[in-house]
Amino acid sequence: MSYSIQHLKETAEIVAKINPEDCEKCVRELVGVRTRGGRLFILGVGGSAANASHAVNDFRKIAGLEVYAPTDNVSELTARTNDDGWASVFVEWLRGSRLNSKDAVLILSVGGGNLEKNVSPGFISALQLAKQVGARIIGIVGKDGGYTAKVADACVIVPTVNPNNVTPHSEAFQAVIWHLWVSHPDVKINQTKWESVVAAKP
Repeated sequence: MSYSIQHLKETAEIVAKINPEDCEKCVRELVGVRTRGGRLFILGVGGSAANASHAVNDFRKIAGLEVYAPTDNVSELTARTNDDGWASVFVEWLRGSRLNSKDAVLILSVGGGNLEKNVSPGFISALQLAKQVGARIIGIVGKDGGYTAKVADACVIVPTVNPNNVTPHSEAFQAVIWHLWVSHPDVKINQTKWESVVAAKP
């Protein structure tokens, strides 16, 4: 079996194992944020930070939500990292944004954070603040979901089908899942360009 066959086979296995009801729960949370006039803050690091930036665009343009990713603000991100350390960057950014009970935090992460192993402490402190102020927590995470899955109000876990490919599949499926959400008829309020062009043809 070539690696390409293997990777695509693993991808198909993951699709079959993702829980659709978990996706629907997240959709209901997103609709709730928009209904109560809240904001969505998307947190991710590494490849997940790039995904967060892409997702901000989709949620704002397609779903009509007010959405932000702290990692899009390079000046503030690097100033906070340099002055105070990486672990507090997200929580202080959210505190400065006056995170409140109308809002939601979406975590995009391979592992979801781990308190005991001190992995992704920035997510953990941010989620602790979210809990304190009553903001909702949503996640798309890999492995066992980590801290995010434990505290989330709604969370999709990308199943592990090959321990050697946890990161690529987790990050790839972040995009699959959030595109499902913004395409969902309960979330989508604006037509995407190419679909509207096709629909306009006689």
